[in-house]
Parts: sequence; C-alpha cells; structure tokens
Amino acid sequence: MSHKKKHHAIEGDNLVMGFQIAPMIDVVFVIMLFFMVMAGAVKVERELKTQLPGIGTPALNDEQTPPDEIIVTVEEVGVVTLNEEEFDSPENKTLPNFTATLMRLKQEADSRNAKVMVTIQAEEQARYERVIDVLNAMAKARIGNVTFTVGSEEF
Repeated sequence: MSHKKKHHAIEGDNLVMGFQIAPMIDVVFVIMLFFMVMAGAVKVERELKTQLPGIGTPALNDEQTPPDEIIVTVEEVGVVTLNEEEFDSPENKTLPNFTATLMRLKQEADSRNAKVMVTIQAEEQARYERVIDVLNAMAKARIGNVTFTVGSEEF
C-alpha cells in the first residue's frame, strides 16, 4: 500500500493548472474602477470671457481721419499728387506743401495710434530725381511704411 501513495503524489506534481483568467479579470475590473472614480474628480476648465475697461477713443469726423493707404503719384512731367490732389510745382525740389501735408497726416495718425501706409506710383518715364524728392519729403515727415509701383494700372 505504501507504493500506491507515492504514485499518487507524483501524479499531483505533474498536474498542469493552465492559464487562470479569473484573476486577470479581477485586475482589469479594479483598474477600470480606479479610472471611473478618478474621472469624476477631474475639474472641467471653463473660460470666462471678460473685457477690462479701457480708455475710450473720441470719435473723429470723417474729414479728420486720413485714409488707410495714401497713394502718391509721380508723373512724367514731375507733378506729384497725393490721393489725386496735386501739390507744389514740378520745378520745386523741396515740395513744401506736400511735406507739410504728410507731416499733418502723420501727426493725426500718431494721435490715433494708427500707421500711415504710403504707396508711390511712379510712371515709367518719371525722373528718378523726382521720386527721390518725394522720398525726402516722407523722411522729413517720418513715414516709414512705403511701397512702390511702377507704371499705370490698366482696367
């Protein structure tokens, strides 16, 4: 009889239990429960749209507000126009009226914290010297936003 008991013990050691899925399911449920509890504790961020009071700007008349873009035309004969208004004679190199108008427009724009943007349209045969005269007038008025176009636009 003693021989049979030893044989039974050996069979028990060779017994393969296999993969146990139940403990794995328990672990998954515990992890899922953890995340469900923590999801309830998350604070939702919301944006509060507020505007702080600022300094109001006084309303200006239409004749006091310069256009957003100033167009300066330099013609072949030396005539300089600002927004289709002719300034100074073609022989005058210093362009005093043109310079004074640019200075006034620049001061008005600075008081409103606006920028003065100037586009110079020079005709193809316009003298370079006259374009330099216009640039000198803009330098005196401290205008720095200047672009160039050459020739006339065809419509």
